[in-house]
Amino acid sequence: MSLRVVTEGVQWIFLAYFVLLDLIYLALSGVALFGLRRYMGGVSAAERVYSHLQMPVSLVVPAYNEGATIATSIRALLQLRYQHFEVIVVNDGSKDNTLAVLQHEFALQPFPEAYRVQIRTEPVRGIYRSLQHPNLRVIDKENGGKADSINAGINAARYPLFYAGDADSVLEPHSLARVVRPFLEDPHMVACGGTVRIINGCTVRGGVIEEVRLPRNPLALVQVVEYLRAFLGGRIGWSAVNGMLIVSGAFGVFHRETVVAVNGFRADAIGEDMELIVRLHRKLSEQRRRYRIAFIPDPVCWTEVPEDLGTLARQRRRWHRGLAESLWSNRGLCFARHSGTAGWLAFPYFVLFELLSPVVEIGGLVFMALAFALGIMSSTSFLAFLAAAFALGVMLSTTALLLEELSFHTYPKARHLSVLFAVAVLENFGYRQITSYWRLQALIGWLAGRSIEWGVMKRKADWQP
Repeated sequence: MSLRVVTEGVQWIFLAYFVLLDLIYLALSGVALFGLRRYMGGVSAAERVYSHLQMPVSLVVPAYNEGATIATSIRALLQLRYQHFEVIVVNDGSKDNTLAVLQHEFALQPFPEAYRVQIRTEPVRGIYRSLQHPNLRVIDKENGGKADSINAGINAARYPLFYAGDADSVLEPHSLARVVRPFLEDPHMVACGGTVRIINGCTVRGGVIEEVRLPRNPLALVQVVEYLRAFLGGRIGWSAVNGMLIVSGAFGVFHRETVVAVNGFRADAIGEDMELIVRLHRKLSEQRRRYRIAFIPDPVCWTEVPEDLGTLARQRRRWHRGLAESLWSNRGLCFARHSGTAGWLAFPYFVLFELLSPVVEIGGLVFMALAFALGIMSSTSFLAFLAAAFALGVMLSTTALLLEELSFHTYPKARHLSVLFAVAVLENFGYRQITSYWRLQALIGWLAGRSIEWGVMKRKADWQP
């Protein structure tokens, strides 16, 4: 068998991979478009029906070295338009002034509360209650990581549902009511997530988004398109067929008893948010229990994203390592007898087109470039491969922008859409390849058994006065 024949065979494999991925994304986008139109058409009626039937919710906010943003984030939560909720901030052994800021801003006093340990965590040092806001409590504990902190908050939670979010995020006033609504509509709902958008460049006053603008930083700007693609494309599609394998760690609501029954979040997991969702699918399908895990698009949580390459690289390596660990530790879900769409479609998809995608993208580019340079591949074949690879990214991003414009129109100015469309094209020339390289590094590190550093998230917090 000649080298040219082998090269042509490999070329067809790569092309088939991208074509299949294109078709899957087109199908998911079609489901998302149909689902969005149907959802938006029923929003007003549903809000009228359920406006006075709100379930009590415990808002659990883990905080580690969040002194710069914690006060604004908690104020945003306290101003939510919701009848019955409590806010539980978990200070995870912060080394900065996080606890001092909370004590000063919200008049905290030690509170002798009976703390019931249903999920084991690092020791709790103290519990505080706000004199200004009776529904605000703060748990001060030894450092154990984000998952450990959420588990401590679950232990202290009084209500049947709990929200898990980030201390640097801001919820829109109606977000909680909307993300809880699926629990009222479906008694089998165990988890529901909402859209996460980028707060860089916006203006926040008193915990409320005052003005929505695009980030000026190029790295943050390209992530706007990434987030639109991730939330408005894939997640709506997977949610429609109960194949959601991830609820964002920045914005999710869960049925407390169900999460406690599976021992909460795994403190040793890098991607604790995805790992819990995949584990819920596995455990509940093994029990042959009816359940739903959903995503709805209009509850919005705004979060700050990295603006420097070092922080972004650590984040993307951590995300991909978390993906690998989540899938491997719950591999029993794949093709399990009663696993439904999650086990028979979503799990294989995430292995082939998410976990292994950096191998195909980087490996394919390197292989094709070498074959072209050595004269084994024709220029026509090389350009066809590049077109298939780059067309995928442009198609997905522009589809997400279309869905955004048809539904929520978050960025009202025509200039915003022009900029985002340009970014949707330009991100494929450099940015996409470097993020694939970071993900490939994470995959290789995981296979080699190397540890990964969590790293420090550098935050400018310039969106608040």
